[in-house]
Amino acid sequence: QVQLVESGGGLVQAGGSLRLSCIASGSIARIYTMGWFRQTPGKQRELVAGLTSSGTTNYADSVKGRFTIARDNPATVYLQMNRLNAKDTAVYSCTARSRPFGTTYWGQGTQVTVSS
Repeated sequence: QVQLVESGGGLVQAGGSLRLSCIASGSIARIYTMGWFRQTPGKQRELVAGLTSSGTTNYADSVKGRFTIARDNPATVYLQMNRLNAKDTAVYSCTARSRPFGTTYWGQGTQVTVSS
């Protein structure tokens, strides 16, 4: 079992920055990929950024060059979000996948609101 807790969401003006944090607990050693998804009402949840244990990253086209995902220890992943715009407004959720079955775990989500 893995538990994920996000923090760092809030209200920011367009053009500003926020840094989201996700702290994992439980069977951390089994985690092989972590990432961030976001969702707005009436829309499907979308992958924002992903990071594998080998350091490979991937980003949604809409955030490339503005967002950075990083992990400075096995238990913590960050999402640095720069040059935010109103389209980035969403609930952001941390996710982790673990061995041996690829089980996916989710955090409770943190609201990011960008005012224009």
